[in-house]
Amino acid sequence: MVDLRSENRLDGRSPRAVDRVISELRRDAATSTPGSALPSVRALVARLGVSPVTVSRALAELARQGVVVTRPGAGTFVAEQRGMRPRESCDWQVVALGAAPLPSELELLVSEPAPRALSLSHGYMDVSLEPAAALSKAARRVLGAPGAWSRAPLDGLPALKSWFAARAGVDVDPSDVLVVQGGQAAIGTALRAVASPAFARGAPEPRAGASVLVESPTYIGAMAAARAAGLTPVPVPSDGGGIRIDFLEQAFKSTSARALYLQPWFSNPTGSVLASERHAEVLRLARQHSAFVIEDDYCHDLSYRGSTPRTLFGADRHGHVIYIGSLTKSVAPSLRVAGMIARGPILTRLRSARIVDDFFVPRPLQEIALEFVTSSNYAKHQRRLRAALAERMLALVRALRGRLPSVRVPLIPEGGFSLWLELPAQVDEAQLVRRAREADVIISPGRPWFPAEPSGPHLRLSVAAANVSEIEQGIARIAGLGVL
Repeated sequence: MVDLRSENRLDGRSPRAVDRVISELRRDAATSTPGSALPSVRALVARLGVSPVTVSRALAELARQGVVVTRPGAGTFVAEQRGMRPRESCDWQVVALGAAPLPSELELLVSEPAPRALSLSHGYMDVSLEPAAALSKAARRVLGAPGAWSRAPLDGLPALKSWFAARAGVDVDPSDVLVVQGGQAAIGTALRAVASPAFARGAPEPRAGASVLVESPTYIGAMAAARAAGLTPVPVPSDGGGIRIDFLEQAFKSTSARALYLQPWFSNPTGSVLASERHAEVLRLARQHSAFVIEDDYCHDLSYRGSTPRTLFGADRHGHVIYIGSLTKSVAPSLRVAGMIARGPILTRLRSARIVDDFFVPRPLQEIALEFVTSSNYAKHQRRLRAALAERMLALVRALRGRLPSVRVPLIPEGGFSLWLELPAQVDEAQLVRRAREADVIISPGRPWFPAEPSGPHLRLSVAAANVSEIEQGIARIAGLGVL
């Protein structure tokens, strides 16, 4: 979790801390009557856990923007918004848009938590695990070079494509690599390209490809992308060795699905690794049913022991696997750079889809990524990150066993950042999540990770955004609720 207290211990004038205080005060002003007083500097320091300098800088910026007015000796007040025209009614949109969608669990996962909250839910590493100094150094070198802001090749920088190719396995041709804006974008592109009903319009028979097979449970973002493409995620049971081959075979036969989405390496949320003997079976079934396997290798660098995954793409000789490898989870949230790799005609379709979506990944972002991953800093960062995640996971398991013995941990992962929990049958997981949020602990309910009915109440916890102390404190608060 990124919190203001830790940032101000590092730098009482941290721009990031100032931005956070500005956001918090802007929300206060938006919900207050013009002319009403804001809390004093001392109160804001206590409430937000920042220095007086940070609060003063934030108030000065808000005053410059006309959001607040500072009156010496009296305090700070919400400014009158003069000269603004009253907003016209947008009621017509109620009819045009229809029913409102339910809040997305994916949005909650990627939204930044409140400064006071302990996040045991987010999949992004907290600021203490980001290689900020090394990335800044890489950025200075890149941005000072000639042509830094010129357009990039549509498929990506050749050197970066070669790096992703080598990362995916032996005998991977860099010409089969597309550099894209993060793993989530790549998942959406792959699903639309290989399985979307739009590709079968006009067919006299019911459209094949309206389904995509997924593990159950599976990554929320993949299900959201599938549904956005008009597809129905079809669950295939999994166990400690990953997706069950017997059920996968049945699912292919019963659905005629053209795609399987899979996270073979530390699957999110369960932390399972696809058993080695199942690799060949997955590829066999893909060949048998003329289907694609979308391999999401988001956790490539996050094995606690430093082992390298054996990718499905590396063993595929018939063009069935579309490989996705991202840097976002293992480096920094805003380094939204990923490699998408495929062979055959599907590569042309993927390339066309990416051009329509966003033309190309900005050159500075690619250059910074390339500069960083080809430097000695990358290996150092990975070692430090793996050690920190292993320590945090151990602390989480110990805290659960000590304070919440009724919670079952089916699998203790040896990599990644997710821990999947089975709750006692009588527990209402939605209520537990609400109660925890009231105690300023953010946790993720199990229900949204299932494509269909869940097997019971679950939780998914993450160690990415909380250090050991915060993890222990978060579990203590949950135990104090008396629900478990």
